[in-house]
Amino acid sequence: MPVYSFGMGRFLQERSTVHNPNNTVIYAALPEEQNRPLPFYLAMEEYIARNVGIDAEGVFFMWQVDPTVICGRHQDVEREVDLEYCRAEGIDVVRRKSGGGCVFADRSNIMFSHITQDYDVTTTFAAYTAKVAATLRALGLDATATSRNDVLIGDRKVSGNAFYHIGSRSIAHGTMLYDTDFTHMAKAITPSRAKLESKGVKSVQSRITTIRQHLDIDIEDFKRHCRTAMCGNDTLRLTRADVAEIERIAEQYRVPGWLIRQARGKRGDSVRIESVGELTPMVSLSPDGTIDSVSISGDYFAIGDGAEQLLSRLHGIRPERAAISEALGGFDASRCIAGLTTPQLIDIISDNTIK
Repeated sequence: MPVYSFGMGRFLQERSTVHNPNNTVIYAALPEEQNRPLPFYLAMEEYIARNVGIDAEGVFFMWQVDPTVICGRHQDVEREVDLEYCRAEGIDVVRRKSGGGCVFADRSNIMFSHITQDYDVTTTFAAYTAKVAATLRALGLDATATSRNDVLIGDRKVSGNAFYHIGSRSIAHGTMLYDTDFTHMAKAITPSRAKLESKGVKSVQSRITTIRQHLDIDIEDFKRHCRTAMCGNDTLRLTRADVAEIERIAEQYRVPGWLIRQARGKRGDSVRIESVGELTPMVSLSPDGTIDSVSISGDYFAIGDGAEQLLSRLHGIRPERAAISEALGGFDASRCIAGLTTPQLIDIISDNTIK
């Protein structure tokens, strides 16, 4: 099993490349195993995506954390998370840079991270979730990947996933529920009624399952199976210098204002669109009655900073459907928000802007 040592620290000017002649996914390993907070692993994804060039299909690693709620980049945390309950129970709350919804993680839940050179959202994300489902089917489980971001066993979710881009790299990551504390999961996360009704359920727990409910397998044996199924035999061994740089990057997830954001304007009605997610517009008007700013919170997947750039086109126009349609006309909204059409975006903004 080849092991590639990689230690760049913060001063290396050129991207290091690990050559993998078998062109398989390489497993990334830390110099020592220890309990680390969740932002460290999000930063580890960024570090690898920005600094490691690999002649392979990608890099994969697994991690576990103490109880933590992980919120999507565009979510309104105060609406989606019971922050008082989390504080009382010692549950950390972190906002990630990818879209999607809130997930709960603890040490009996395994997190997957996959970094690739592909940029195309549809094929990259679909290939990743399909591989995760195949990993479970190899154990005899009835696992399938949905059209959006979940992996199911039967009709219940066992893995939720998200993605985002850094330069020409794609990062896909998600949960794998080997087991979990359902009480914390149900009480820490407070999904909207629209989300629950769209799935035909009355609670979070009723649509979730775990590996332990289907298989009598030790968690370490399960992790070994996942590593073998998701990767080749090669290992990328990070160094202590790499760890120091990763820890520096992780600090940005604790910057005030990153978790709790103060949105401007009037909150509109939430809309849930199949294969897109839930979207809640926030529209702010200037004193002269024109649109000052528009933002959209929710569990959708944005592609790069495209959503913000697209919505910025509405600044200064009259809050009228014709003006909104003209400002957004000629643009493919699905290139900014995965799965969303431009007419749907026009409807969401117009319905919550026009008096």
